[in-house]
Amino acid sequence: MIKREKYLKKLRESYDSELIKIIVGVRRSGKSVLMTQIIDEIKEKGIKDDHIIYINFEDYDYSDYTDPKKFHTYVKSKIMDNEKYYLFFDEIQNVLEFEKVINSFRATLNVSIFITGSNSKVLSGELSTHLAGRYISIKMLPFTFSEYLELQKNNNDIDKDKMFLEYISWGGMPQIYNSTGLQERKMYLRDLYNTVVLKDIIERNKIKDVNLLNRVLQFIMENIGGVISANSITKFLKSDNINTSIDTVLNYVEYINNSMIIDKVNRYNIRGKSVMTLLEKYYLADLGFLHLKSSPIENKTGGRLENIVYNELVSRGYEVYIGKTDNGEIDFMVDNFGERFYIQVCEYLSSDEVIEREFGAYKSINDNYPKYVISMDKIDYSRNGIIHKNIIDWLLDE
Repeated sequence: MIKREKYLKKLRESYDSELIKIIVGVRRSGKSVLMTQIIDEIKEKGIKDDHIIYINFEDYDYSDYTDPKKFHTYVKSKIMDNEKYYLFFDEIQNVLEFEKVINSFRATLNVSIFITGSNSKVLSGELSTHLAGRYISIKMLPFTFSEYLELQKNNNDIDKDKMFLEYISWGGMPQIYNSTGLQERKMYLRDLYNTVVLKDIIERNKIKDVNLLNRVLQFIMENIGGVISANSITKFLKSDNINTSIDTVLNYVEYINNSMIIDKVNRYNIRGKSVMTLLEKYYLADLGFLHLKSSPIENKTGGRLENIVYNELVSRGYEVYIGKTDNGEIDFMVDNFGERFYIQVCEYLSSDEVIEREFGAYKSINDNYPKYVISMDKIDYSRNGIIHKNIIDWLLDE
């Protein structure tokens, strides 16, 4: 089992804090494993088992406690003294009105609370309203490339280039690499995909037109890294003789985004210094899902690399935008705690025309923030203060 150090180090200082620790991410990205790793570290500090309370709300044994009153009563019955207790609640979104119960625990008990959720709405609504400033959150993704390599550390014949090609194809879902069989991997991904679609989208939002949902999701997956609008999706559906309203499409896109199977990225007007909420781009939480769809991006390595770079940036805790310039766009404008840097991504700098396109994208940006071009090339093409990095080197150098 790989220790998810990237995330643990963000939480360690808050293990004993009254701040609620929230871990969100797409299903099976490793949130439950992270919780067990936190529990192990807390035990190493001398905390006894009877002061650690763990509930997985997807375990049928705890199904009664999705009722908020029963949940509240059960946890309080386990607290026998005034010493600090550590509460771990997995997939908390399955509990009705969980925000009120969590807030009650925080306000009335000597506890440190950790919760996970597979829906971004865990961070919205009453939780954010009543607990503003009283929680910290991290977004958890499947394995990054460096974590994937760590998974292979017992393999004496590690070929990073070969491993990277596998990672580009299959993504980083932790359990996908338990099998080398093509069909078994696809079956695992299909089961995961269906679980996300059924539980986190259809059931949660009471969707009746499942075909329409699948078509919207298919369109987004076929256009990963491309500019998408509700109007473009509506036109695509109309070409397939599916008539629906823009409002319905917007709702479906929001439901899909909330499930965390995709991530919406806003564009940022670099000159105007403002976030643009129209014509967003979307990236998959894991590229393995593309095995389930006949998609134009399936054979477009450049689009996959862009998705990998985006997920890596998010896993490092950065805020990421699409940079809008006077002459076009920068793939990523990244906020690093008030500082920024820019990234262009391509497969290979294979011609003067491609080099001019990637490096020339920065011509209208006159600030002094770092600017990068990332590709699979192993020759260093850095020029004019713009840094070129091989993508494998960049992914392994934090």
